[in-house]
Amino acid sequence: MKNWIIKEEWFNNQEITANENRFLCGNGYLGIRGALEEFQKEKLPAVNLSGIYDRVGDGWREPLNAPNPLYTRMKVDGEYYFLPEKEPVSHTQELDFKHGLVRRHTTFHTKRGSVTVESEHFASMADCHLIGMRYIVMADFHADLEIQTGIDGDVWDIHGPHYDDVRFEQKDKRILVDAITHEKKEHVCVAEQYRTQAPHEHKTKEEERRSLHRICVVTDINKPVVIEKMAAVYTTNDCENPQSASEELVAESMELGYEKQRKRHIDCWEKLWSTSKVEIEGDEEAEKELNYSLYHLLSIAPYHAESQSIPARGLSGQTYKGAVFWDTEMFMLDFFINTQPKVARTLLKYRIDTLAGAEQKAKSYGYSGAFYAWESQEGGYDACSDYNVTDVFTNRPMRTYFKDKQIHISGAVVYGLIHYVNSTGDTSILYEGGAKTILSCAMFYDSRMIERVHSGVYELCDVIGPDEYHERVNNNSYTNRLAGFVLTEAVRILSQSREDEKLAEALGEADCEYWEKRFKEDTEKLVQKKPGTNGVIEQFDGYFQLEDTTVDTVRSRLLNEKEYWGGAYGVASDTQIIKQADVVTQLVMFPEDFSRKVAWDNWNYYEPRTEHGSSLSACMYGILACNCENPDAAYPFFRKSAAADLKGGGKEWAGNVYIGGTHPAAAGGAYMTAIKGFAGITMEDGQIKAHPHLPDGWEKMRFSIFYQGERYEICVTANGTEIKSMGHYKISGHCGDF
Repeated sequence: MKNWIIKEEWFNNQEITANENRFLCGNGYLGIRGALEEFQKEKLPAVNLSGIYDRVGDGWREPLNAPNPLYTRMKVDGEYYFLPEKEPVSHTQELDFKHGLVRRHTTFHTKRGSVTVESEHFASMADCHLIGMRYIVMADFHADLEIQTGIDGDVWDIHGPHYDDVRFEQKDKRILVDAITHEKKEHVCVAEQYRTQAPHEHKTKEEERRSLHRICVVTDINKPVVIEKMAAVYTTNDCENPQSASEELVAESMELGYEKQRKRHIDCWEKLWSTSKVEIEGDEEAEKELNYSLYHLLSIAPYHAESQSIPARGLSGQTYKGAVFWDTEMFMLDFFINTQPKVARTLLKYRIDTLAGAEQKAKSYGYSGAFYAWESQEGGYDACSDYNVTDVFTNRPMRTYFKDKQIHISGAVVYGLIHYVNSTGDTSILYEGGAKTILSCAMFYDSRMIERVHSGVYELCDVIGPDEYHERVNNNSYTNRLAGFVLTEAVRILSQSREDEKLAEALGEADCEYWEKRFKEDTEKLVQKKPGTNGVIEQFDGYFQLEDTTVDTVRSRLLNEKEYWGGAYGVASDTQIIKQADVVTQLVMFPEDFSRKVAWDNWNYYEPRTEHGSSLSACMYGILACNCENPDAAYPFFRKSAAADLKGGGKEWAGNVYIGGTHPAAAGGAYMTAIKGFAGITMEDGQIKAHPHLPDGWEKMRFSIFYQGERYEICVTANGTEIKSMGHYKISGHCGDF
C-alpha cells in the first residue's frame, strides 16, 4: 500500500472531537485521543485506560481517563499561542497509521515574526505502559520562548469526577502524579520526564490539578528547540506500587532515548502489519479505508493481558461505559482469529473468566446457567441500566429492556468460542473453562424456554433481537437459531466428554448423560422459523402484521430529531422498520441453512426496511450480498463500514452527553466483508477455500490467515486463488512464533 497517512490540512473548531477519534493512537492498554497538546478537558482529550472502572454517585460506572502527560502550551514574548484561541497561519494534523505516529504542524504569526510548532507522539507497542512525545518549536526571529509541559490531572469525565485526590511531586525534570479513584480508592500513577539540548532555564509551575515544567529559551533564528518526553502509566490493577513502577520506566526510557523507543515501537507495528494488512489492487481508496480500520483494531487489542476484551468504543473514551458488548465476538473476533490468534484467545478468556458473573445474572432473573452481561465490565458485572434512554420531551429516563431481554448475548459467546476452536485447532481453551461456558449457556437457554400447553414446541418469548427497535417480541428468528446452535454444540461437547477424560474433568460434576438427552430434546422442539411463500423469514412472531412502510416515512413522523425510534412508543415500534440487520445476520452466520435464493429474497425484503441506525448493520448486508454473488450491491455497505471512523458523520452527542468515539465493530465488519465476502474465504473439510466475488475494478487481493496451526498467504483474483503455507505457528506473541 502506498499511502499510510491521513491528514487534516486546516484547523476546524467544529471538527475537534471527530479528529480526536480519527487521530487516535493506542496499544491495547491505553488509548490516546488525537487531541492537540494544548487542549484542556473542555475539548475532550483523554488517555483512556482499559479494564479499570469507577462510579460516582448515581452516575454510570465508566473506565478511567488517566492524567494527561502530553499537556503542553507555549508562550512567545510573554503571550500564549495555542489553538483555538489564536488563529494559525497554517495547520496540519496527520496520522501515520502504519506506525501509530500522530503529528501536527502549526504556524502562528506573532508581533515579531512567525513561530512554528511541530509535534509527534505515540502509545508504545513495545511497552504498553509507555508514551513518547517530541515537541519542536522554531521561530524566524530571536523569540523569548516559554514551553509549559507536564501532567494535566484535571481530566475529562462523562460521569465523574473520578479522582477524589490528585497528588503531584516534582523531582528536577521529572513530574509524578498519584490520582486516587472515588469508588475503590484505586491508584492511577503517571510519571513524565523531558530532555532538551537547547540551553534553557528550568522552572516549575503548579496549578489546580496540574503540574508543569517551564522551559525558558531564547531561540536562535530558524533553529529548532527540541523537547523529548517519555511518560509512563501504571495502576493498582497492574502492580502493588504503581508510582515506583511508572517512575522507574520513565527513567529507563529516558536513558534509552526517544529515537530508540520510537524505533522499538515502529518495529512492533511492522510485525503486526506483516500478518494483518489487506492489499487491494484496483481500488486505492478502499484499500486505504480498510487498512485504516484495521489500524484501529490493532491499536486496541489487549496484547498485555491473558484475559481481557475490547469495549464497544475501543479505547477512545468513556462512551458506552467502556463496556464489552456482543460486538467483540460477532464483529471483531474474525479479524483476530485470522491475524492475531493469541489476541483472539485473550478475548475469549475474558468471557470464560467472567462466567461466574453471567451465572449470577441468570440466577437474579430466576434462570439457570449463564446469562452474559449486555454491557460487561470487570467480573462480568452488567453496567447496562434499566433506563438507557432519556425521553426528549419530558427529560425523564425511559424504561428499556436491553439488559433483560437481549438473551442472544450468551449465544454470541459460544459462537465465538466454537469459531475460534474450529479455526485455530486450539482445543485447550475448552479444558480451561470453554467447555463449561458452553454447557452453562445451554443450561440458560434450556431454562429460558417455555412450552405452551399441548403445543409440543418450545419457544423463546419476551426477547429483543439485534433489532433493538422492537422490544419484548416472541421467537425472534436470530435468537432462536443461535440458541439452537448453542444447544447442538453442548450436545456435541457432552458426547465427546465420554471419550475425552480432560473434557469430562473440565465439565466438573455435571450429569452429562442427563443434559445431553435434555438438550437434544430442546433442539428438536425449539421453534425455528422457515421462509414463507415469498422466501422471507419472519423476524419474529407478528412482524408481518406490523405497518409496512418506509424508513423515510417513519423519519418524517419524528417530532424531535433526537427521539428514540424504539421502545413502547417509538416511531418504528409498530412498523416493520428495523434498526439493523437481524434475520440477515442469521443468514450470514448460518449460510448452510437456506438456499442462495432464500438469502437474496431476505436481503431484498429487509434492506429497504432497515434504518441502519447502528454501525454494526452495513457489513452484514455486504457479506450476504457477496454470498448471493452480488458484490456490487455489497460494495457501498463495505465502504460505509470501512470509513466509519475516517469520514465520521455518526452521532456524537445525545443532549449534553458525548456518545462519540471509534467504531471497532464496524472496522471488524469491513474486514469480514472483504475476506468472507469479496474474497469468499471459507473453511471446508479442514482446508481454506476461496469463492471470490470481487467488486468491479478490483484486480487482486492479498492477505494472510492463520488456520489450524499454519499461516497462509492468499492471493485472490477474479480468475483464481493462490493459497500458500508459510509454516507452522504457536499461539503466543503478537502474531505467533514461527
